[in-house]
Amino acid sequence: MLKTVLLVFLSLNAFALEISIQGAKEEHKSYSTFHIKDADKFLCQEFKDDFGTVSKIVCAFPKSPSQKIKKLQNNFFEIDSETKKETFFLIIKPYQKMKLFAMVFDLAKEEATFGADVKLSNHWMIVGYMDEMPYIKTFEYSDAAINFPFSYSENMLPYVGSLDIKGNPVHIKKVGDVTEYIKIKKFYEEKNYEFTLELINNIMREYPNSLFRAELLFYKIRVFSKLDENEKLIEAAKEYLREYSSDENIAEVLSLIAKAYTKVGLTSDGDYFFDRLFSEHPDSVYTDWGYIYMAESLELSGSASKARTLYERVLTHCNDIDVASEAAFRLAQNFMADSNAKEAATQIDKIAKAKPEYFSSINIYKSMDMMYDLADNAELIQAAAIAKALIEHMNPTENEYEELTRNVGIWLSKTKMKKEALSALKRYLELFKDGMYAQEVQIAKDGLFFDVSDENASVKLETYDKLMQEYQSDSIGNKAIYEKAKLLIKNERFSEALAMEKELLKLNQQEYQDTQEQITQAAIGTMKQALKVKECNSVLVISSQYKIELSDEWDDGIYECAMKGADFALAKKMADKNLKSKDIKQREKWLYRYIKVDFATGNYSNVIEASKELVALIKDDKESPYKDIYRTLFDTYHRLENKEKMIESMSELLKAYRDDYIDIERYMAVMAVGSEIKDNNMVIEYAEKIMHIQQSSDSYAQSPFVEFALYQAYNDKENYNKALEAIQSLDARELSKNNRARQKYLLGTALEKLWRDDAAQKAYQEAIDAEPASAWAQLAKSAKAL
Repeated sequence: MLKTVLLVFLSLNAFALEISIQGAKEEHKSYSTFHIKDADKFLCQEFKDDFGTVSKIVCAFPKSPSQKIKKLQNNFFEIDSETKKETFFLIIKPYQKMKLFAMVFDLAKEEATFGADVKLSNHWMIVGYMDEMPYIKTFEYSDAAINFPFSYSENMLPYVGSLDIKGNPVHIKKVGDVTEYIKIKKFYEEKNYEFTLELINNIMREYPNSLFRAELLFYKIRVFSKLDENEKLIEAAKEYLREYSSDENIAEVLSLIAKAYTKVGLTSDGDYFFDRLFSEHPDSVYTDWGYIYMAESLELSGSASKARTLYERVLTHCNDIDVASEAAFRLAQNFMADSNAKEAATQIDKIAKAKPEYFSSINIYKSMDMMYDLADNAELIQAAAIAKALIEHMNPTENEYEELTRNVGIWLSKTKMKKEALSALKRYLELFKDGMYAQEVQIAKDGLFFDVSDENASVKLETYDKLMQEYQSDSIGNKAIYEKAKLLIKNERFSEALAMEKELLKLNQQEYQDTQEQITQAAIGTMKQALKVKECNSVLVISSQYKIELSDEWDDGIYECAMKGADFALAKKMADKNLKSKDIKQREKWLYRYIKVDFATGNYSNVIEASKELVALIKDDKESPYKDIYRTLFDTYHRLENKEKMIESMSELLKAYRDDYIDIERYMAVMAVGSEIKDNNMVIEYAEKIMHIQQSSDSYAQSPFVEFALYQAYNDKENYNKALEAIQSLDARELSKNNRARQKYLLGTALEKLWRDDAAQKAYQEAIDAEPASAWAQLAKSAKAL
């Protein structure tokens, strides 16, 4: 008997190959089955050892998978794969015992089986077991025996199929009710209620015991509600509530039957079901629908104020947008009936902002009635909102489309929403050039020309250009020039306004007294915009030509542009302006910039004095963004050839930066000073730093000069091993012929001092071979001859 369920399952989609491993127990003994399936037939074969035991099974496939299959294993099998000569193999090896079977017959489809000895199959099964194979017994038969097929019929087998919730067998010979049920949902969502009802009746007649009977009855109730078939709805809902009292759709059915009872005038019965709905399903969304249906009933009975209370209750407590939209619309109708158009507009505005598609989801004429009621009461923005929402879900060929498009534009043109009005009016004229309302719309559109905001600036500018062209040297043309410049400045198109300088200066200064002010505004605006995008050339030109001085917030950008454009006078002006800042951080920044300007202009005495002040400010801040000042100070002393100060400033530089590639030239300079003053320790210190940096960066720009200097320093100190190490490191570098000759000669002298004469002789010969005509080669020859 099967004791455990599936242990491992693995499926691989590789050229339609499917592999699965299952494990189970029979009579407390574990076993495993390994299934191999493919769309095409393939070969599997057992291989046995000398004792007749299956040692491995190999399956061959003519195609290879698109990706490598990892090795698989469980307690019974190890499955590996390999590809040879475009043939893919699965190799299965046992940990216990195993047996291969060709799965030729599908017992769910075929009624007869027989012993089939096949070489190829679409499906093979391997059984892994401990001692005895579960379920299957094998017998030896005579070769002369007849292989009769075994026939059976499904109803003769001890077979139990699917069961329903009550334990009764479910006979599914067809799945028609499933597909038809899906169609019902589709037709209902498409609001094809008559056809939905007809299809439900057909299914319930053809499949009286359908598994979907509850859902079919539920949709029938829904359809009756949409078709306002209240008496039929009541009968269907009674049956539903009786047969499916615990169904998940009970709350909705209770709301619909309650509404139906109130519509047929049986309010007491309706109240009963409303009470059940409210008490049994207080948190259901259909409870909120129930309150809407109850409010509708109250309105019909003349209790408008009570109905209003219920609508407001739903809006206060409901979290569902569909319910809230319905409640808000009903409340708007209630307010409108009470001549309170302003409150009605408030509710419509809520819907327009939260779910504008609501207006097209209900009866369009209900929405249009509300639209015109609002328009008649001067609530034009909300009326236009309904019209706009309806348009968005209509085709331009529909009858109401032209009227609604006209309404949006005309109504909004009478409000503050001029831009939206112009857009709607333009759209109408594009779609209905010769339409019924074309003349009215054109008049409204022309009336908006001087009221539109930034979006219509381009239209105005085009008009101004046209006037300037048609009325040159005329008062109209002059006015167009002036207004165009003003409009460009207003829209922050400063460079275009500045380009009109000559035209503005030609205007009558008595009539247009602020033209110079406009030019200055345009220049300031252009300069600021250029600063924002780092167009430094424009910044410097405007600053020079118009003598513009901007507020302090622009000093950073002006300084950067001045330095970039080598306008050091302007850069120093910006720095001088901020040197006395009370903000220490600002003072540090501008003092640093002041130093940079003086360094660039060669004012080294100022650099040194200002640097002392900046160093005093930042000496305790290890992460100061201005510690680069130590480099500037060193470079200053280097340019001044002040060796003592170079050494002193390098000491401070090393505290701020440790062995940085950026400083390698500075280290070279100090090393050169060390060589010049015969300070071998200094040479060694900085040469070692340079070599370390070069090795770390894999860049050897300072070779071989640093190695030669280091060699000489160690040689002077009679540390010949270190000298040898330094000069020998150049073996790995690419050198010119002359430098190679020099390196090999120096290598030879180092080796000779270490009494390694043979190696020294070899090095001297390499120096001669490198560049025979060089002075180093001559020295090598002399050394070699000794």
